[in-house]
Amino acid sequence: MRILFVIDGLPGGGAEKVVLTLAEAFLRQGEEVSLFSLRAVCEYPLPAGIDYQVIADECRKPWRKLTEISRRASQLDAAVTRAERSGRFDLVVSHLHKTDRIVSRSKVLRDHNLWFCLHGVFSTSYLGHRKGIDRWLKQQKIKRVYQGRNLVTVSDAVGRDLKEQFAIKPAHCTTIYNPFDITALRASAEAPCEMAGQDYLIHVGRFHPAKRHDRLLEAYALSEISAPLLLLGQGKAEQEQRLRDLAKRLGIADRVIFKGFQSNPLPWIKHARMLVLSSDSEGFGNVVVEALLLETPVVSTRCPGGVTEILTGELARGLAELNSPALAQAMQTIYTHAPTIVQAELEKFSVDAICQQYRQLGKTRQNLH
Repeated sequence: MRILFVIDGLPGGGAEKVVLTLAEAFLRQGEEVSLFSLRAVCEYPLPAGIDYQVIADECRKPWRKLTEISRRASQLDAAVTRAERSGRFDLVVSHLHKTDRIVSRSKVLRDHNLWFCLHGVFSTSYLGHRKGIDRWLKQQKIKRVYQGRNLVTVSDAVGRDLKEQFAIKPAHCTTIYNPFDITALRASAEAPCEMAGQDYLIHVGRFHPAKRHDRLLEAYALSEISAPLLLLGQGKAEQEQRLRDLAKRLGIADRVIFKGFQSNPLPWIKHARMLVLSSDSEGFGNVVVEALLLETPVVSTRCPGGVTEILTGELARGLAELNSPALAQAMQTIYTHAPTIVQAELEKFSVDAICQQYRQLGKTRQNLH
């Protein structure tokens, strides 16, 4: 198979990691993989053997914003045409909304086996507090991109949200969960960790309003758990300062440890007593699967997105409503009575299983446009 992934760029993010995990696995399995990046930013090592191309926009004209989408679609078309001199792509997958807007305007890809992979809950990300005509206009813009298209969503919840909040009727819509190279993940978790052997809770995530660190700190204070809480992540200096001030006001500053960004958070997750997620929304929840694969119990808000599709059965005891008291109660429950994590049930997230699902998309060759 010849597979093409298109993405806006490769800064350190979840969707970008998903694309590279898939690409590396497909290459290992003998497929041909091209990765077209629309920006010259790459913070990850690229897998050997990948056809990586940057299609950067060099236009500097004053009106460049007005013509950006159609211009960049033409640049993409030229790159695809050149690449297909050695054979047509069997499967094309576009990742992230900025990319999708450009890919949806492509003339060359119109008759290809093209799928758009949606990584987040769109109503949370794009509608937020919009009201009236502003909200309606945003809904129409998003509808124009995805109406009648082939969609892959990283959780059932992402697909449901798109259909209900934006009245989108896709040609096809299928859920394919994010992939995990389980062997490599467990190997990375064996790296040294200065907290190994100590009792602590952990939260992994950037300081962003949607991650709701304020709810996390309030719940931690209410839980009265004496084990320290480690925060792995970073954000703007003023965001971190607000959280430090909140920890002081709540009387927990001596137990909340700000560890900043860690390039390999896995050893920290592995040795934690419990991982806590306090978000308002999670498209999938990569860190939840990572923790479970490392035998670390998880407590999470029952937020829109994929978390409730991961924490099922006995693991669902770790789910809490979206408020601090409920999260505190779940933290107490799991801290004192952790659920059994059945590793066999997590095999469905293995990269080989997920690649097989993408391979099925490649075999369908539904040329709908």
